[in-house]
Amino acid sequence: MAAEHSGLSPAAAEELAARYGSPLYVYELARVRAAYADLTDALPSPCRLYYSLKANPHPDLVAELRRCGARAEVTSRGELASALEAGCRAGELLYSGPGKTPGELAEAMHRGVRSYSAESFGDLEGIGAAASTLGVTAGCVLRINAAGAPGSAGLRMTGSASQFGFDLDTLLAAPDRLKVPGTRTVGLHFFPLTNARDEESLRAELVQSIRTAAQLRSSLGIELQLVDLGGGFAAPYAVPGERPRYTGLRKGVSEALDEWLPGWREGAPVVAFESGRHLVGDSGQLLCTVTDVKDSRGTLYAVLDTGINHLGGLSGLGRLLPMAARPVRPAEGTEADAVRATLAGPLCTPADVLGRGVEMPGLAAGELIAFPNVGAYGLTASLLGFLGHPAPAEVVMDGGEVVTATRLALRREAAGAPATTPLPSRS
Repeated sequence: MAAEHSGLSPAAAEELAARYGSPLYVYELARVRAAYADLTDALPSPCRLYYSLKANPHPDLVAELRRCGARAEVTSRGELASALEAGCRAGELLYSGPGKTPGELAEAMHRGVRSYSAESFGDLEGIGAAASTLGVTAGCVLRINAAGAPGSAGLRMTGSASQFGFDLDTLLAAPDRLKVPGTRTVGLHFFPLTNARDEESLRAELVQSIRTAAQLRSSLGIELQLVDLGGGFAAPYAVPGERPRYTGLRKGVSEALDEWLPGWREGAPVVAFESGRHLVGDSGQLLCTVTDVKDSRGTLYAVLDTGINHLGGLSGLGRLLPMAARPVRPAEGTEADAVRATLAGPLCTPADVLGRGVEMPGLAAGELIAFPNVGAYGLTASLLGFLGHPAPAEVVMDGGEVVTATRLALRREAAGAPATTPLPSRS
């Protein structure tokens, strides 16, 4: 979603940058609504859809998805605070992720969160200890590290040695360890891969998870109130492009649910999915300014006022390249004069590169350019504190109007006394 492909006109982009400064993130709520509608149309009905705040915890985006009908999936105190600020009910949140500490579990319980994804027996015991302290019961879905379907595409999250989820053999060998005071096992949680553009591979993964859920219900003798099949729904990142449409997914997954989990249409079990990047990825763009153009030993560099501290912090590891930007308002007749440049940021490290060999028409210092499709894994997935540059402002727009304009700020504060709560047994 470069400026010319979004609802944001070049004039509007320039006006926003003049008002709020460069670099600047801009999110468009209309695109969030469109993504939610497209994804729910592609999924079996009825189902529950969780928004994974790790993609972007901005409260305005979370609130818009809540209004659309999504629930929130959180993995930290910060994401929990954002979800509650956005108006999400604590009792409808799903708290997941490995490494939950006694302190964050105690806070989540105090705030009213009662649904958790347990990643291991130790994690389950920690959830139970926090719940028992308050005299409440936490409903837990067991995250499963199962074998993947053959021919899968995307980044695998499970299926091999992993910090995520119960290994099937470990779980099946000790089902009695699921009887943890303060917890009740209410279902299963799968998330075998992420960012899968190939619909057939994604369908195969979901069907495999459905079969595994039915088999585990029988083997473990557990009640399935909720089966969270995860997601894996893709979106382009920091390059032009459109979200994939999963037009054939609903039929194949619904048929598998009818075969293996009959009763799902009546909510027994409730079937859930998760999405982060697919729901918000194409809602955002990063506007920034070229501060210098230089040739170094035959390589053309465009130095920007933004870098890996604001976008794609993992680019320093080579994970997220290539990225691409385009002028917000390319000068007439410059397409024929396009050059290939390395897009470098302002940080004092050679790792601060956002793209190599990016074709840029009419490249010049002072030019406003835009990185498209960065509504997910943008600012909060970056090296925000590195070198101390201020964060970009974040502007949320709806129908051409600015809804909010805010800026994240890092600040040093006094540390509290160390927690005295003993760690639960991890035997």
